[in-house]
Amino acid sequence: MIKFDTVNKFYGHYHALVDVSEQVSKGEVVVVCGPSGSGKSTLIRTLNRLEPIASGRIEVDGQDIHAPGLDLNQFRSRIGFVFQQFNLFPHLTVLDNCALAPTRLRGLSRTEAERQALALLERVGMAHKAAALPAQLSGGQQQRVAIARALAMQPPLMLFDEPTSALDPEMVGEVLLAMRDLARDGMTMVCVTHEMGFAREVADRVLFMDQGRVLERAAPEEFFQRPQHPRAQQFLSDIRMPFTAVF
Repeated sequence: MIKFDTVNKFYGHYHALVDVSEQVSKGEVVVVCGPSGSGKSTLIRTLNRLEPIASGRIEVDGQDIHAPGLDLNQFRSRIGFVFQQFNLFPHLTVLDNCALAPTRLRGLSRTEAERQALALLERVGMAHKAAALPAQLSGGQQQRVAIARALAMQPPLMLFDEPTSALDPEMVGEVLLAMRDLARDGMTMVCVTHEMGFAREVADRVLFMDQGRVLERAAPEEFFQRPQHPRAQQFLSDIRMPFTAVF
């Protein structure tokens, strides 16, 4: 489904992605983790060309995403992206947020778009808020609506860029449960997250990044129990005992 081939990315003189070569199979759930500034969000944002690359090649479903003549809007319509911030249209109801793109881009009738939107809202536990405006929802509820909206375009691939980082702790679980259910339904997913419990339970594979490089790739059990790279070992040690230095 996804192939990175020697991908490099710069911000000025800063080398944000360094010779990244990775593959993600159809139906696979991959969690990308690492310290802040490691390049993980940059990596995921290159997948729908929110970030340009300096060199290398990225393929999604066999298509070179930098090929001349690529219809970028059509390409992006087949990739669901859930951001840190919810990015819902504040003046539209929950139902309208989810039905807008299918009517405009997929050519569905309003009735069919609303029917499908309600089914997706039910899937993430938000059908009862279909008539609400985003401002009337909690952060966790807004993020679940954002997931339903991304699914409304029936994408074969879902990307999550730290989807729980803007949420209060008590709201994190409801979003992770919605993501877990997607994974169990066989959706191909790439998730940048600090939620290591989610990575351990749901991921098929964990990628650990630091300083723009993928330093380790392993199944969750291997990564959490027997990390090989010294930087990964230090990272896991730090998140397990975050207050040692303070107390």
